Amino acid sequence: MAGTSANEQLFDHLVRCETRIYNALSDGLKAEHGIGAAQFEFLRYLGRHPRSRVADLAVNFAVGIGATSKGVDRLEARGWVRRAPNPEDRRSSLVELTPAGRELADAMEKTFQDQLEELLGSVVGDDRAATVISVLAELREVLEERNVGLPAG
Repeated sequence: MAGTSANEQLFDHLVRCETRIYNALSDGLKAEHGIGAAQFEFLRYLGRHPRSRVADLAVNFAVGIGATSKGVDRLEARGWVRRAPNPEDRRSSLVELTPAGRELADAMEKTFQDQLEELLGSVVGDDRAATVISVLAELREVLEERNVGLPAG
C-alpha cells in the first residue's frame, strides 16, 4: 500500500481481517448451531458474567443499549436467557443463562474454538499471537478509558 501511513495500513488490515474472521465465524456457527456470532457472544459473555445488566453487555461489545436489549429479547424468546429483577436498581434487570442457554453456549464453544484455530492459529501461531494480543489489549484499554467509539443510545 504505497503512499499510505503505517496507521492507515494498520486500520485497513484490522478492519478487513476483523470483518472476514467475524463473518466466517458467524457462518460456521449458524451452519452448526443455527445462530450467529453476535448471539453466541452474548451467550458466552453471560456464561462468564452471570446476572449482568443489558448495559454491561452494551458497554462490553460497544453496541447501543436498544440493539443490545433487542438481542437479549431474541435470546429470551428462544429460552436461552432469562431476566430477573435487579435488587439494586428497579429500573434494570439482570440477565442470566437458562440451562438450555448454557448447554447451547457450551456446544457452540467447541465450534468457535475449532474455527479460531483454523482461521487464526494456523496463520499467526501462539508466539506471534502474544505480541498482537499485547498491542491490541493496550489499544483497547486506552480506547475504553477514553470512552471512544461507544454508541450514543
